[in-house]
Amino acid sequence: MATPKTQIELTELESLAWQYIIECENNTKLHPTASGKLVSINYRHLPTISYFLNIYIPMKGKPTISRTTYYNWLNQSNDKEKLDTIATIGKLFEALAIDIVANEGRGIFYSKNKLNFTDKIEQKNNENFKPIELVVKYSDDIKPL
Repeated sequence: MATPKTQIELTELESLAWQYIIECENNTKLHPTASGKLVSINYRHLPTISYFLNIYIPMKGKPTISRTTYYNWLNQSNDKEKLDTIATIGKLFEALAIDIVANEGRGIFYSKNKLNFTDKIEQKNNENFKPIELVVKYSDDIKPL
């Protein structure tokens, strides 16, 4: 559970973030083969701040911070050390998530919602087009009907 007053040291928070990243990297899942056997295959997890704060840290028996505190440190902190630590953790999680999305083709909704990826092509037309005026000249021997 998150404590009302933050009791975790920044170095410990960063260490836990690296442990979480390693677990995400080393994650596997069982996959059935054609012969009916189960084999373990690599299946990296996309790291998320919410899981890290609300589930991973308490599972390790460590004091944690609330998600609100985390984002307050990131967006409003006057403490440069807290700001730098939180920003570093966020960038690490994002780097791993981008690599998983880019190289394994998974997490399309995660990438759209959290990483600001898009599948739309931005099309802008900055040219000013003028309509073509049709000018017809008749020769003396040909007249319009």
